[in-house]
Amino acid sequence: MRINPDQLSQHLQKQLAPLYTVFGDEPLLAIEAADLIRAQARQTGYVEREIFTIDHHFNWQELQQSSNSLSLFGERRLMDMRIPSGKPGNQGSAAIEEYCRALPPDTVTLITLPKIDKQGQAAKWFKALENAGAMVPVSPVERTRLPAWIGQRLGMQQQKADPETLQFLADKVEGNLLAAHQEIQKLALLYPEGMLSFDQVKDAVLDVARYDVFKLSDALITADTARYTRILEGLRGEGAALPFILSILAGQIRALIIIRKGLDSGRPLMQLMNEARVWGDKQKATEHAARSIGLKPLVRALLHAAKIDRISKGVAQGDAWDELLQLGLRFAVSKRQ
Repeated sequence: MRINPDQLSQHLQKQLAPLYTVFGDEPLLAIEAADLIRAQARQTGYVEREIFTIDHHFNWQELQQSSNSLSLFGERRLMDMRIPSGKPGNQGSAAIEEYCRALPPDTVTLITLPKIDKQGQAAKWFKALENAGAMVPVSPVERTRLPAWIGQRLGMQQQKADPETLQFLADKVEGNLLAAHQEIQKLALLYPEGMLSFDQVKDAVLDVARYDVFKLSDALITADTARYTRILEGLRGEGAALPFILSILAGQIRALIIIRKGLDSGRPLMQLMNEARVWGDKQKATEHAARSIGLKPLVRALLHAAKIDRISKGVAQGDAWDELLQLGLRFAVSKRQ
């Protein structure tokens, strides 16, 4: 039996299987699924817990001895087995198969594994786990589904946001559900229940360093050279990561290229904004910049950013920080022409 993580809570309310295997490459969902199982087991009376963290040094006889022994206090117990590598080895495979053939009484077994490929899922030990209990596969949330996932999580804490704000937050966490979870929890601490504004979410999810980098991007597209220079020097003095700064600026230039090309082709502006992932109050400045700068200067700016990237990696000559300054100054000149 395979159970979708979204349906696990409902399943646990109806029954508690003797064995659960949680596997996959999405840490947050794996943690939450395992925690749900542990909580339900504890609530149902499986109060004693034994934990086994299994690596290539693990003595599999310990598992056999524990499964054959009675609970120390005569209570029902939870056997919590963690196999971080996902590869139990020959001895471990045989031990797991034997364990599944005769699951210990008054025991719920929870096994957590990383992502297991098709070949691994066809192995006898994995099939034994599948036949003996319930499997809970956890996979990353697809990028297109991430805004809805964030909206659902906000709803669980009696908050909500419009689609534009949800998309903005999804883009900021870039598919990292653990990061998304932390930001959602932060919103619950910062703001009351109800509708969240775009500005509230933006201010909450961008820490000081990131906020300054995005201000640098704002200064770039508005051709505010004094502000651009001041922020850039501040970031340099704080030891900010140059590759991150460059990635933000290059992303902004790519967005302008997408919008400029689209405008030249007669495409609707809002469609282009969505395609370029430009949200909220940044749209007005971005539109103005895209209409003010020709396609050729934008492409030159992107090539300049690529040159800075090569300098930062040591494969080209020059001072990367000075080139970042020149990028902003030249961009401003192009915008004013």
